[in-house]
Amino acid sequence: MVSITTKQLPDGKPNFVEESLYEVHKKVHPRAVSGTFASWRWALVWITQLVYYGLCWLPWNGRQAVLFNLVERKFYIFGMVFWPQDVIFLSVLLIISAYSLFLFTAVGGRLWCGYACPQTVYTEIFTWIEQKIEGERNARIKLDAAPMSARKLWLRSAKYGSWAFLALWTGFTFVGYFTPIKSLWDSVWSFSLGPWETFWMFFYGAFTYLFAGHMREQVCKHMCPYARFQGVMFDPDTLTITYDTERGEPRGARRKGLDPRSIAKGECVDCGICVQVCPTGIDIRDGLQYECIGCAACIDACDQVMEKMDYPKGLIRYSTEHAIEAHWGWKEILGHVVRPRVMIYSAILGAICVAFVWGIANKASLRVDVIRDRATLAREVEGGLVENIYRLHVINVSEAPHRYAISVTGLAGIDLVGDRIVEVPAAAARTLTVQVRVPPESGRKGSNQIFFDVKSLADEKVAVHEKASFLQP
Repeated sequence: MVSITTKQLPDGKPNFVEESLYEVHKKVHPRAVSGTFASWRWALVWITQLVYYGLCWLPWNGRQAVLFNLVERKFYIFGMVFWPQDVIFLSVLLIISAYSLFLFTAVGGRLWCGYACPQTVYTEIFTWIEQKIEGERNARIKLDAAPMSARKLWLRSAKYGSWAFLALWTGFTFVGYFTPIKSLWDSVWSFSLGPWETFWMFFYGAFTYLFAGHMREQVCKHMCPYARFQGVMFDPDTLTITYDTERGEPRGARRKGLDPRSIAKGECVDCGICVQVCPTGIDIRDGLQYECIGCAACIDACDQVMEKMDYPKGLIRYSTEHAIEAHWGWKEILGHVVRPRVMIYSAILGAICVAFVWGIANKASLRVDVIRDRATLAREVEGGLVENIYRLHVINVSEAPHRYAISVTGLAGIDLVGDRIVEVPAAAARTLTVQVRVPPESGRKGSNQIFFDVKSLADEKVAVHEKASFLQP
């Protein structure tokens, strides 16, 4: 989209100038950097990817350790089995994630974005592949500007091929958490993948390739909602990556070891390396910007320059607005971390985590759903007894088979007709139909409350006392 502006020439005639309303995208070629924070980033890359790519291959009790089996409607997570009725745990887990994000952002800014966000992690991996194949920053810039040649075609093919392989493996692994990974592997080699497995493998792989390989910082700058509302989660005591303007300005080049005060300059030598290493291509010296993902690459780069110039490190560092203004050290900074909003977030998060752990630890290993047959509300059978029919859905949540005894109470003379013992395999469910009969004089006309008791024969603690209604005509 363009706009037309009018400028008057010296002779008085109008001159129409066409101006773009959008900034032209410039490809960012981040420079490789080493240092403390780079080591932390790569440590998180290794940890997250070992978990992601390896967890689905881990066996547990003869099955996959982590499997979200949508067909069977069962989620296996090591020794725990979750059913659709356990959706409350997923809700609590999402709440924990949200409050954790609030807490970490209030304390340390965009720590999630800089170190553990999948977009950041995969961009780091794809950029590393690009550097190994095409070379460092200057070599990649020259290659982009060079005309197509046999060498350029070979390097681009190798890079894109490597990206595509990693993206497809990522998509394959993603599907492997919903379809048993070993059977999925066999299906790939036998060309017998189902339509949904094929779709999601290529869909997830394609977006990994697109986001991490080509869009990169554009996802963080234009698509991620967190970048837009992070500002309201910061306050003057939030740790963010900060350029010390008072110490660094005015900028300027000089020889090594020269006292900047002797030439009326600050300690920033205006080398631009902090911009070159930034994965989003911003200049942190312009102040805190929403494009900054908090990766701290600029800190590592600047510290190396300061070390070479024999200047103190920390011209760019993690600090707070108040700390920069008041020249606080780490003791004062950490002393202001514990503030009301952080305490509130911590208290709420701690309470929710305790409740979540307690709920998981005390999760029932047996569930019973009682459904009265609505097709036959009540009927008279032999001996003048009144009969209601029920369907019992017995769910064995544990990973061991159980035999359960079924009984019914609540009305005088009540009796159960049908299976009184039911065997349910591990992590399975069984539905059975039972008839409940009572004398006609028992209870009152209309609805009467009764109770079904289902108890494990091996463990009396595993029992369910479920209420139901019995209709007397």
